[in-house]
Amino acid sequence: MLFGKKDHLVGLDIGSRSLKAAEIEETKRGRSLKRFGITEVPAGAIEDGTINDPEAVAESIRQLLKAFNIKERNVAISIGGYSVIVKKIAVQTMDEQQLQDTIHFEAEQYIPFDISDVNLDFQILGENESNPSQMNVFLVAAKKEMVNDYVSLANLAGLNPCIVDVEAFALQNIFEVNYDASNENVALIDIGASKTSLNILKGTSSVFMRDVSLGCSQINQKIVSLIDCSYDEAEQLKYGDNTDRISVEDLKGIVSSVVADWCTEIRRALDFFYSTYPDDQIKTIILSGGGANINEFRELLAVEASAEVNTINPFKNVYVDDERFDSDYMRRIAPQAAISMGLAMRRVDDK
Repeated sequence: MLFGKKDHLVGLDIGSRSLKAAEIEETKRGRSLKRFGITEVPAGAIEDGTINDPEAVAESIRQLLKAFNIKERNVAISIGGYSVIVKKIAVQTMDEQQLQDTIHFEAEQYIPFDISDVNLDFQILGENESNPSQMNVFLVAAKKEMVNDYVSLANLAGLNPCIVDVEAFALQNIFEVNYDASNENVALIDIGASKTSLNILKGTSSVFMRDVSLGCSQINQKIVSLIDCSYDEAEQLKYGDNTDRISVEDLKGIVSSVVADWCTEIRRALDFFYSTYPDDQIKTIILSGGGANINEFRELLAVEASAEVNTINPFKNVYVDDERFDSDYMRRIAPQAAISMGLAMRRVDDK
């Protein structure tokens, strides 16, 4: 890549509780973090991926970019949840143009939505292992309504959305940049505010994906119901900022019950994977999102899944200038930065 070539994008991760923006530039020392910022989303403005208050979120985006001096207006954004379906399917071997012409017909049997209501994309993975006359294809279907809502939100904030990615793929992208993607099976698990996504990789190929409606907001909701405080107060209490309002024992009990539920659901998803791939043991789990910082969750998951559990560092192979960025803060925020960093790796003319 030529230095100074203007094809880079700002990675904008629009979550239900926070916005993350990352900008990466190519320099003589390689990839370098140019800008990174995070800010909260007003409570209730986005719920389960649905944008309830576009103007409030757009204003938060504008304030985020202004606060961190991000001037680039070309962005990559992402979507996830139940409005996005990602499936690995097998179809008769054909070239890309032929598949482009027939993908709607192929997809209908796999998509639980009206095919006219979704945007479709695909990636040819190669020959099917059990049938040489077929090929494996990654099929991605996203509800047009959701895609349009997120594109409109970016436009409302004064941005030009060049790429709409899938959150799990953005996470995979930043994982591959920073870690050795060998043939060992790795589970990437992102625990956000209201959603947890699981993406199991075999080498550089994703073989299993699942989203579940569990996340860090469950902890907040239990705190609210116990001591009758606001959601924002619960967010502070969750990190032990005010022990006058909630005891250490009560907080520990809440966290323990929530992370136990997370581990149960993740275990179910892993069992389903093992029923399909009985010979493929998952030895490593990489966590991202706000939930990755909860020690008890990491420890319990390691036992439940019989795997080594680590927290992702999306800055591992990206130069971060310690004079421009507080290293302690960046280390703490790293798991939440993963999706925005994966989006920031994309380029204007990417497929």
